Amino acid sequence: MSAAVPKARTGDILAQLISFPTVSADSNLALIDYVEDLLKTAGFETCRLADPNLPKAGLMARIGPKGPGGVMLSAHSDVVPVEGQDWTRPPFDMTRADGRIYGRGSTDMKGFLASALSLAERAGEAPLAQPLMLAISYDEEVGCQGIRKMIPGIEALGWRP
Repeated sequence: MSAAVPKARTGDILAQLISFPTVSADSNLALIDYVEDLLKTAGFETCRLADPNLPKAGLMARIGPKGPGGVMLSAHSDVVPVEGQDWTRPPFDMTRADGRIYGRGSTDMKGFLASALSLAERAGEAPLAQPLMLAISYDEEVGCQGIRKMIPGIEALGWRP
């Protein structure tokens, strides 16, 4: 696989992630549906951790050999609001201009999440010696509230990098 293919795929994933208006006051479930489908298609085992009171969820995913070890990548799905800000480009559309990418969350944190998901797709095609896990939380932008609610579910899974 050439280096251009993963880079192009990462950009496609990033465009999709930016299109979800996952500001902390709103639901992230459409983004979680998209990510969970992508990871399941790549061969990952997934576990959705729903918020008990809000229309939000976190997602845990794992591929590779069973048992401890490996790597866990962590990202959050929410972004800060755009209201009252003077955006020169549509915040929930990925725009490429002058060698840069614009869109709410393009660097914090949907850019990283797109990179991790692109890697996850490639990991699904390779024999892994150690597990690869992803932890995708919510409400990080408002005091890391989502991951706190997810911790009991994460502990119950017993996935330890």
